[in-house]
Amino acid sequence: MKINRLIPFFAVAILVFGIISGCSSSKSSGGSGGKTVIKIATQTPLSGGSATLGDAIRKGAQLAIEDQKKAFAKKGFDLQVAPYDDQADPKKGVANAQLIAANKSILGVVGHLNSGVAIPSSEVYEKNNIVMVSPANTAVEVTERGMKTVNRICARDDFQGPSGASFAVKTLKAKKIFIIQDKTAYGSGLAQAFRDEAQKLGAKILGYEGITVGEKDFNGVLSQAAAQKPDLIYFGGVYAEGALIIKQARDKGLNIPIMGGDGMDSSSTVQIAGDAVKNVYFSTVVGDVTKTEKGKKFADAYKAKFGKNIESYSAYGYDSAAVLLEGLMKAIDKNGGKLPTREAVAQSVRGIKDYDGVASKVSFDSKGDNDYAKIYIYKFDKASYPATEITQISKKQ
Repeated sequence: MKINRLIPFFAVAILVFGIISGCSSSKSSGGSGGKTVIKIATQTPLSGGSATLGDAIRKGAQLAIEDQKKAFAKKGFDLQVAPYDDQADPKKGVANAQLIAANKSILGVVGHLNSGVAIPSSEVYEKNNIVMVSPANTAVEVTERGMKTVNRICARDDFQGPSGASFAVKTLKAKKIFIIQDKTAYGSGLAQAFRDEAQKLGAKILGYEGITVGEKDFNGVLSQAAAQKPDLIYFGGVYAEGALIIKQARDKGLNIPIMGGDGMDSSSTVQIAGDAVKNVYFSTVVGDVTKTEKGKKFADAYKAKFGKNIESYSAYGYDSAAVLLEGLMKAIDKNGGKLPTREAVAQSVRGIKDYDGVASKVSFDSKGDNDYAKIYIYKFDKASYPATEITQISKKQ
């Protein structure tokens, strides 16, 4: 395209100079006020059936990053959050992980929600020395692969499943249990751990049936359950399917206790199941943070920022980001105030001991598991969220 000759030469010169000047300053500064940009990515489902929990993690992490911006600015860094939507899909998670790896300003990841997404995505993080701190991945395999970059602050399925089974058999006196699971790494892993412990404690497993994520009609599997006359139904999966199972089970007259894991710990469970949610129990890796002054302050700040109450994983999203930033800051200081390598950040995060978070104390062991992880048992007494805490079990006594 030719420049109109009527445009004065000096105007063109000013325009060109402005473009060159802008490009030059952008290239030299790297961030606001000439600071070097550091980004922390979040990888969670921000769309689809698990978005309620995924967005809660993102919001919690965002709040932690915003709380730390000033401290990092004093060191010469512009701290930013980079949210990625993994859609609870392993393929999407891996594709996002590759984008994250290519962005050299990203020095860590808070995520994922789904273990089945975290496992393949973390293979990419490991190859690129990007540290990951998970608020929610409970599958045993997540930390059993000997990876230097993979950490989690929540408890594992081999702790959660047996804890739920012990409560079901010893407290609820369940002797005949029908198990349904969603065939994902999370759902099946949790259900297997629950089943094995329940059998050890003397309960009879009447059925162990799989459903598919995204299903809406569970009348077939529930008819099988009803025919067996169980005194408890256990579901390994998340609220999108779990809440529908609860509702349809009640429609079939199955007014017995129904139990699940932390995937049921969501306000959406109540929204979907309605009054049918009464007499539903779940184990979860997250406690009620509003019981402490620090937790209540966090919940108030979260509502003020986002206009909504915290979800189960809001505080764990915050703590995961805060622990990551603690390790990052130590790596910066160790490097004389300069930008550390991804590998140095990963080593620093793995070395975190006795970090006092909003929701949990954190000390990572050699595998990246948290020594202070706990399991909580909750019950829905009425159609409202959050549920009522019944008991809690500590990994570290």
